[in-house]
Amino acid sequence: MTRSSKITSSKAETDSDIAEMKFEKAQAELEALVASMEEGSLPLDESINAYRRGSELLLHCQALLSDAERKIQILENGELRDFDPASGRGDAP
Repeated sequence: MTRSSKITSSKAETDSDIAEMKFEKAQAELEALVASMEEGSLPLDESINAYRRGSELLLHCQALLSDAERKIQILENGELRDFDPASGRGDAP
């Protein structure tokens, strides 16, 4: 699939494929969209679609990061701690 056809995918397809993406894949696609927009070579319509998809990818990445933080807090008994690489454990503040 070319970059242009990937950028102009339908809204329903966009929502479902983003919802199923792992963080790393969503982040990589977001970085690629930003790079293509920064080049300035996309036509206006494609730039708008790229911006829209990038916004959706950003929200998805933020949600995944928030979910990961909640999981860590649960593992640490609700108290977020700094990681100590020397001990391999979290240190209480």
